[in-house]
Amino acid sequence: MQTASGRVNQKTRTRTAIVRAAAELSRTGREVTMPEVAKAALVSEATAYRYFPDLATLLREAIADQIPSPEEALAGVADSVDPVERVAAATEFMLRHVLGRQGVVRAMIAATIVRPDRPNVRPAMRFGLIDYALAPLAGTLGGRDPQALAQLKNDLAVVVSAEALFSLTDLRAMAPEAAIASLVHTATTLTRAALAE
Repeated sequence: MQTASGRVNQKTRTRTAIVRAAAELSRTGREVTMPEVAKAALVSEATAYRYFPDLATLLREAIADQIPSPEEALAGVADSVDPVERVAAATEFMLRHVLGRQGVVRAMIAATIVRPDRPNVRPAMRFGLIDYALAPLAGTLGGRDPQALAQLKNDLAVVVSAEALFSLTDLRAMAPEAAIASLVHTATTLTRAALAE
């Protein structure tokens, strides 16, 4: 007969196995579904749903330690004060990160499209990258015209995104490298334009 502590330990092991399986699948770039996660964790799909109400909740926990801080992501331009260079680096980093984890990113997007009441389920990596990339503007453009800096951040959030990348690769049939180059071009053009104004 299993004791109460034995049941708790078993539940902890099962939950850990589900999270670990989701994390491993998310690194493959392949499609990530609850049945696939359950299979990899050696549990039933019903069991996986007992621990996590939906795929997005599970994935958010599973990928939490896979998302670098903006400082880690943009370490290569940390000494630069050129916002255009920093935005280019942020855009490229974000889009390459998305490409490497397409399956999980698409699953998260799909989950929030069908459940718009839960926007905070998705990680907001792009916003941290944009804020960090534009940090040198805090005392210049941000001091002169905070609205203009806020607008630039909003504009960049549309471009420095998985949705923009998938629009080009899926709908325009662009190769990933060409799509990334196009979006880096757009992001830096927006930044230059905001600085010129």
